[in-house]
Amino acid sequence: MKKYIGAIDQGTTSTRFILFDHKSNVAASHQIEHKQVFPKAGWVEHDPLEIWQNTKKVIKATLQKAEISDDQIAAIGITNQRETTVIWNRKTGKPYHNAIVWQDTRTDNICRTLENKEELLKEKTGLPLATYFSGPKIKWLLNNVKGLRKAAESGDAIFGNMDSWIIWNLTGGKHITDVTNASRTMLMNLKTLDWDDELLEILDIPRKMLPEICSSSEIYGKTKTGFENEIPISGILGDQQAALFGQTCFQKCNVKNTYGTGCFMLLNTGNEIVHSKNGLLTTVGYQIKDQKPVYALEGSVAIAGSLIQWIRDNFSLIKESHEIDDLAEKAADNGGVYFVPAFSGLFAPHWNSGARGTIIGLTHFVNKSHLARAVLEATAFQTRDVFEAMQKDSGLNIKELKVDGGMTASNLLMQFQADILNASVILPNVAETTALGAAYVAGLAVGFWKSTNELQKNWKEKQKWNSKMTENKRNKLYGQWQKAVNRSLDWE
Repeated sequence: MKKYIGAIDQGTTSTRFILFDHKSNVAASHQIEHKQVFPKAGWVEHDPLEIWQNTKKVIKATLQKAEISDDQIAAIGITNQRETTVIWNRKTGKPYHNAIVWQDTRTDNICRTLENKEELLKEKTGLPLATYFSGPKIKWLLNNVKGLRKAAESGDAIFGNMDSWIIWNLTGGKHITDVTNASRTMLMNLKTLDWDDELLEILDIPRKMLPEICSSSEIYGKTKTGFENEIPISGILGDQQAALFGQTCFQKCNVKNTYGTGCFMLLNTGNEIVHSKNGLLTTVGYQIKDQKPVYALEGSVAIAGSLIQWIRDNFSLIKESHEIDDLAEKAADNGGVYFVPAFSGLFAPHWNSGARGTIIGLTHFVNKSHLARAVLEATAFQTRDVFEAMQKDSGLNIKELKVDGGMTASNLLMQFQADILNASVILPNVAETTALGAAYVAGLAVGFWKSTNELQKNWKEKQKWNSKMTENKRNKLYGQWQKAVNRSLDWE
């Protein structure tokens, strides 16, 4: 009996490999950060070759830490930063350009030219017209990289998000994706779960460059490189859908929020496609092979944990990210300061690409502790914006929020989150829910776990925060936040 499922978690700032046992415990893991490339204001890129090299390194390091051979691994699952776009040569394996990251705003002009198609795009894909998604990024690359369009039309140049890129390299040339990643391209029809010819024509993208769309849980092939033995690759989920699955949000109306580079709240809507009227997007939550897809409503916040890195690296307010809590706790409150981190516009529920970052409410009284507190509170306030939209769209009075991701280590943030939402915030025992979700779909495909019921039994609560704030104070703080957001809109 093989003891482990491996999960490759290819994120926005780093790549890691984690081994999980039958009880969903982490047996070993290793993580390596990659470079963030900023060629111009609003442009964000990654080097796909660096990420592939890091993937091989983290696999090797994790196996060494676990002191096991890879013949103990039953299957591999992959989860990834979504929307980040790579185009590479099918024959040589070399990228034509750096990966364009989901946060990148260079496609703003392309999006503006598509405004008359917005309702059609939204109806077919569930997505608002925004620089966030892969389709406009593919179009930009085809228009701006010399010779690329010709290579795409001949079938030499192929596209993928990071899941496709990693799997192509691991398998020696299998070109696939899953429904969750495909649903973030602005090219897949939510009803048919296939590439949509009308959308491809609108964006002028050749169909032959796109990967085959598969379910999230099936055996796609075996590893040819990266491991000594051939191991089945049997799970793919975009990172936020992976966290939904890892949190075992299998019932309709289950909600989770992930605090990472950005911040992402998903609500399971079952087999029903629910179109948002309040600035959320509709996405595929997951699909098990031979089963109907499960859909979700999603609220996406572009800047959360990355704001802490930004304040660390550009202002030396702190030396290490975890120090933000200690600094913030020296202030009793935010001193009237609000930080709207609209560095690449504002995502849900505003979808305002012209918004820019704002620090507002400064007085002589304010010091760096107040600013640190405002940095943390920005994530909680943005989550409240999404939470409000989700309650309106679903008609639910949501009283519990399952949370995960690196920022849940901040007790101050989690307590403030419970306070500003007036809801219970619940952290599970295994905080690595994104990687765990990828492990779960991979494990289900090979029989390592028998059913989703078994997975739910593995979920355990670690900590719970309940609201302690008065209604008056909550309303006042949130009212000031909304004023701050209004000041940031349409700056560009």
